[in-house]
Amino acid sequence: SYTGSQIPLRTDNTYSKARIEEIDDKKVRADLDGGSVVVVAGFQGVDGDGNITTLGRGGSDTTAVALAAALKADECQIYTDVDGVYTTDPRVVDNARRLDSITFEEMLEMASQGSKVLQIRSVEFAGKYNVPLRVLSSFQDGPGTLITVEDEVDMEKPVISGIAFTRDEAKIIVRGAPDTPGIAYKILGPVSAENIEVDMIVQNVGKDGAADFTFTVHRNDFARAQEALRNASEELGNPEIIGDDKIAKVSLVGVGMRSHAGVASKMFEALATEGVNIEMISTSEIKVSVVIA
Repeated sequence: SYTGSQIPLRTDNTYSKARIEEIDDKKVRADLDGGSVVVVAGFQGVDGDGNITTLGRGGSDTTAVALAAALKADECQIYTDVDGVYTTDPRVVDNARRLDSITFEEMLEMASQGSKVLQIRSVEFAGKYNVPLRVLSSFQDGPGTLITVEDEVDMEKPVISGIAFTRDEAKIIVRGAPDTPGIAYKILGPVSAENIEVDMIVQNVGKDGAADFTFTVHRNDFARAQEALRNASEELGNPEIIGDDKIAKVSLVGVGMRSHAGVASKMFEALATEGVNIEMISTSEIKVSVVIA
């Protein structure tokens, strides 16, 4: 067995969120060639100065995918407490269905929009190095869900592969910021400097030289993001900074949206029918996300 530093799995020195730079696979390959079963501790690595580093949330999954990529494995199997990737959370929706397969793009979107089966970094790594991923249950046998490139997924698959949601978002509004070139950088620069990831962004059309700028962050970063903006308030023209950490985000994901129109309008109609007000909207080629209160 090996720790991350014994392999070694080399990373940068970003505190608690180190990123993998290189894996020396010689020791692991030698053991595998000798018929041994190799056990490697996940979530950790070593930086250029020999310091132990940690990979952050989902680090064990990322370690597994990185090793599979380095070893050019046919497939990386991730065993979890669920038997695959579902169309939505089966604990919330009784008739959620397990997917036989899903593309890297779709899984990346679902992970980033709140699906907790796999963390986003492991999916990014798998997609970058084209490592097929299979999500399996630790408690029961079954085929699980294969995550792979689009060409290997059924071309006649449904328009929507899944619905992801998260209650862990918070919204920050910078009201009355100067409507001048570079204001987005001046607002998000201090937030980025605190190593805070920003999700959805909306800038309203300016009026009388001022505009409102709204963005979302993880709820755990809500207070730090507000503090960063208050510290930069003078440079921003002393705008009003307000926030709301009682929001949720719902997303539809599916590569089928590339060739099917009207998905967003049906989503908005369904929410309107239930009396749910939409506060923010974000779209991509294969995703529609809304923030609701």
